[in-house]
Amino acid sequence: MSFPWAKHYKPSHPLMQWLDEKLPLPRFVYNAVGAGYPVPRNLNYMWNFGVLAGVCLMLQIVTGVVLAMHYAANSGVAFDSVEHIMRDVNWGWMLRYAHANGASAFFVVVYIHIFRGFFYSSYKPPREMIWLLGVTIFLLMMATAFMGYVLPWGQMSFWGAKVITGLFSAIPVVGTPLQQWLLGGFAPDNAALNRFFSLHFLLPFVILGVVILHIWALHIPGSSNPTGVEVKTESDTVPFHPYYTAKDGFGLGVFAILYCTMLFFLPNALGHPDNYIQANPLSTPAHIVPEWYFWPFYAILRAFTADFLFIPAKLMGVLAMFSAILVWFFLPWLDTSPVRSGHYRPLFRKFFYLLVIDVLVLGFCGGSPAETKYVLISQIAATYYFLHFLVILPIVASIEKPAPLPFSITQAVLGKDDQTAPAA
Repeated sequence: MSFPWAKHYKPSHPLMQWLDEKLPLPRFVYNAVGAGYPVPRNLNYMWNFGVLAGVCLMLQIVTGVVLAMHYAANSGVAFDSVEHIMRDVNWGWMLRYAHANGASAFFVVVYIHIFRGFFYSSYKPPREMIWLLGVTIFLLMMATAFMGYVLPWGQMSFWGAKVITGLFSAIPVVGTPLQQWLLGGFAPDNAALNRFFSLHFLLPFVILGVVILHIWALHIPGSSNPTGVEVKTESDTVPFHPYYTAKDGFGLGVFAILYCTMLFFLPNALGHPDNYIQANPLSTPAHIVPEWYFWPFYAILRAFTADFLFIPAKLMGVLAMFSAILVWFFLPWLDTSPVRSGHYRPLFRKFFYLLVIDVLVLGFCGGSPAETKYVLISQIAATYYFLHFLVILPIVASIEKPAPLPFSITQAVLGKDDQTAPAA
């Protein structure tokens, strides 16, 4: 979106003038992330996480490409090739830990980015397409992360692949043939490992393509802001550079400190010890569990323990697990409140905090053994999760009385606005 007051790129050096005429790349950057892109003046640090997600994606692509140069996608030597990277390749240990912990950092950043979208209703018109593309990115991330978890070919890699691909067998009639087709056999082996490696290498570039569309869609209506009030005048905005490049730079510095702390001091804290044991199809781990960022959805999958009429429990669990993400696609039409920001929606805010607690409870249950008490808690939490989006959110939108909104972003920031409408 180009506001009438947006600055225009005017190169002064002859070389830059020539480049602007032949290949206007500097103009594109200037208008996309430079002084030519006006942004709401009141964005808080919750808006840093979009940039951080992009940094994490590039970090994963760079470290992943280098790791792929030394990895062998063969079930006979895959585990040993990872050990070779760790012990023999120069700085291989750091690359591997950077990639493994980078995946966790990526999901932390994206989860915060998503829940910021929930709180500030970033999915509402005119930003529906930004939200839909964002959910698509999240689904691609989950697929990529699952396939990456299989590649070290440890115990959790093998049995995680067997459990997750086994979900396809829940589909009536075509489920089992589909599972065998995906694996290239009756169980995860060399064919499955090769396929997962190929897709794991390819999908990050697909994600990068969708991220470009995501940013493109963002530039059409412009960024949302903490008040949810649209930009009205020039006083509501500041140029992206230098104001938000500096703010994003500070956020990146804080992120780098936390990331390097994990990388150098706690590199294995988020991994599972069983994945340092080579895959053995004849020895099932006592507790099969995916990576932590899948735990809430894994808890929903395990919450279904009994058949309902003619629908098997396994099929209901699979459908519920995928529906837990797919329901996000419909948020622009489920939440009909005219007010965007949770700061001005007191009832919505209470239920939002309940949702955060609910997802954390689901995550705890997903990482716990499949014991009766944890399954029961998962069932209660999963029920609330779907009630929140499908029942509570539409009802709250229709009955809630929001707080008065500021006339403009400038009024919200400065307490006054020369353009403020006269009192009725």
